[in-house]
Amino acid sequence: MSHPPAEIQVDLSLVRQLLLVDYPRLADARLFLVDEGWDNFTFRAGEHHAVRLPRRAVAVTLLKNEQRWLPILAPRLSLELPLPVHNGSAGPRFPWPWSVVHWIAGKTAETHNFPSADIRLLAENLRALHQPAPEEAPQNPFRGVPLPTRTPGVEQRLHRQRHHPGVAESELTTLWRSCCETPPADESVWIHGDLHPRNVIIREGALVGLIDWGDLAAGDPATDLACVWLLLDEPARRTEFLETYGAEAPLIQRALGWALHMGLALLDSGEPRHVTLGEATLQRVLADA
Repeated sequence: MSHPPAEIQVDLSLVRQLLLVDYPRLADARLFLVDEGWDNFTFRAGEHHAVRLPRRAVAVTLLKNEQRWLPILAPRLSLELPLPVHNGSAGPRFPWPWSVVHWIAGKTAETHNFPSADIRLLAENLRALHQPAPEEAPQNPFRGVPLPTRTPGVEQRLHRQRHHPGVAESELTTLWRSCCETPPADESVWIHGDLHPRNVIIREGALVGLIDWGDLAAGDPATDLACVWLLLDEPARRTEFLETYGAEAPLIQRALGWALHMGLALLDSGEPRHVTLGEATLQRVLADA
């Protein structure tokens, strides 16, 4: 599973042209590329803003979901979110919609040692987010879905990675099957859909924000709670999070399954930083099984 290639080329000159026409107040701001992810280019624009542009056609809907729904969800949460401040239009220079958003200052959480205050804050914010979603809420075919629908991908990745030192194929297969037998979610709630350390923002040693909401959808909150095994190294801290959230046993078991799925996906990516996180995630999953 390699990083998908961009379907369009974006550079500083293009971003500045778009701003000049569509949002001139930032046309003279200092611009630089912050990240080229799977779905979007993100450019910093001055001190307080960023510009997000889809790099693949499939990401256009995800960006539109952010534009429509994030302002509605934001009042529920105390954490900072990259709220859109301007929705850029498709045009001759760039064929898809794009966004100017608030920039959340800080760094990502790969090396953050979460204290109790941060654990409580994250759990409380996810609990506030995970409320029933309306019928018109976006659906995501890959996130928030019933866990058994992910079985083909899990089995394929287990087979590909069966010789990796961190993959106990038999144990992980047994655990996956057990998680899939857990009763499904009884309601569809709002979820972030892509909670991992690079989408969690730390500033001055404390949790302050959540970014990259393109996968937001209505679905099973277990998808989000899988972040417990991606973020928290110590079993006691994972327990503290789940108790603060108020997660019951079936939800925890499904979340464990989602963490297994995500750990394998990270491992299978082949990207060194993702492989390291995937290895750690699978170790934590097996420790809590």
